[in-house]
Amino acid sequence: MHLNFVCIVLNHKMRKKSAIVIGAGFSGLSAASHLAKEGYAVRVLEKNDIPGGRARKLEEQGFTFDMGPSWYWMPDVFDRFFESFGKKTADFYQLERLDPSYRIVWGKNDHTDLPADFNSFLEMFESFELGSAAKLEAFLKEAEFKYRVGINKLVYKKSASPLEFIDPELMTGVFKLHVFKSFHDYVRKYFKNPKLIQMLEFPVLFLGGTPKTTPALYSLMNYGDIKLGTWYPQGGMYKVVEGMVDLAKSLGVEFEYGNPVHKLDIQNREIKQVLLNSHGYTADVVVASADYHHVEQSLLPDGYRQYTDNYWENRVMSPSSLIFYLGINKPVGKLKHHTLFFDEDFSKHADEIYNDPKWPERPSIYLSNTSKTDDSVAPEGMENIMVLIPVAPDLNDNEDVREKYFDYVIEKLENYTGESIRDNIVYKRSYAHRDFANDYNAFKGNAYGLANTLMQTAFLKPKLQSKKVKNLFYAGQLTVPGPGVPPTIISGEVAAREIVKQFKN
Repeated sequence: MHLNFVCIVLNHKMRKKSAIVIGAGFSGLSAASHLAKEGYAVRVLEKNDIPGGRARKLEEQGFTFDMGPSWYWMPDVFDRFFESFGKKTADFYQLERLDPSYRIVWGKNDHTDLPADFNSFLEMFESFELGSAAKLEAFLKEAEFKYRVGINKLVYKKSASPLEFIDPELMTGVFKLHVFKSFHDYVRKYFKNPKLIQMLEFPVLFLGGTPKTTPALYSLMNYGDIKLGTWYPQGGMYKVVEGMVDLAKSLGVEFEYGNPVHKLDIQNREIKQVLLNSHGYTADVVVASADYHHVEQSLLPDGYRQYTDNYWENRVMSPSSLIFYLGINKPVGKLKHHTLFFDEDFSKHADEIYNDPKWPERPSIYLSNTSKTDDSVAPEGMENIMVLIPVAPDLNDNEDVREKYFDYVIEKLENYTGESIRDNIVYKRSYAHRDFANDYNAFKGNAYGLANTLMQTAFLKPKLQSKKVKNLFYAGQLTVPGPGVPPTIISGEVAAREIVKQFKN
């Protein structure tokens, strides 16, 4: 009897802890690898046929498109991720720094290319506003402090309580972080020229908010943009996904595609089984890197949901997007790898996203044209162009609306480039609210998660750990630290680290 007891104890100690990760986006891939590194047996369940989540790729007729994220910013976060496993980004993909970083179009014959070289960047600023170069250096010195403190002291926290932020450097530097000042007011303290202001306010759009509602803390994004640079992984952003999947597999992570989770079976406040259409899995812990709202409201039974319908309805969501993927059978002039059209009144466009949600009258647009940098993503002599229009979430999305904005985009492109585009389109696909909802269970068809407003920052976001289900954790753009590729990679690490800490015994 004593021997049997010893065998039971030894078997228990030898059994690997197990984890299921729901969703193979950046946060899920990050969580899976970090858990596997700590000895967990990890299985990733992905509803789509390939990994990547919103960062999937689209391949048609020789064209390759990044379906979602197209900006490679904050390269140190990617470096840190792979270095955590004794690897380098170069082990998985090759990076090229873009120069110019991107082009901003102000009008038909008026554009600005933002140079990668910092001295050239200062000269460009000075050409718009006398004395602005020195002001930009001061602005970026504060932004660097925010970036260093933000990355090292803020974003890698689980943000369960304000007490986590009682830290000597945070406390002494709280006023330098400008948490309670709007980005809008902060930028205008330094600069007057409207074009310079737009250049600096643009990165805030990645955070799913407006300059007036986003804390000035996020000038750290300007440091990332101007000083750390805009990069491109050869082959496209999906190369990052492939690298993270290869890493995860090398650590023993198993993947299952094309079979969505439809229920979490709860007993005694623990997930006992993750149920798919045809079968189920058991695990010690579950990481939900799928849409937080979907997991809570659709996969969990009523009594195990932390947040009410009213709570979700009152969240400020980031925009959705209307996207066009276009294959063009000729080279297209005057476009860069990244081109932003700021030739319309963006304050009005922003109002139509946040304050009076509706389809915009004259929206700003963004183009990703990776074939300008990479010959592998389009047939020879052709171009792949992804066009994105930020729009309010939860709008009525139909084909007539999509075609109206397609005509708007083509007219704008032909007017700017001075050449025919419409007659040279050999591939076209649109993507908007109903696709985000169908493919990712995205709440209200949003594209980026929660807006990073002051009241939705850090511990004021939906919690990383469920209060009602002991072995359920969350990762991704609807929890901490927030939207964007680097933050979601960090989110997966933070969730994994907390699991390891709590389940070590």
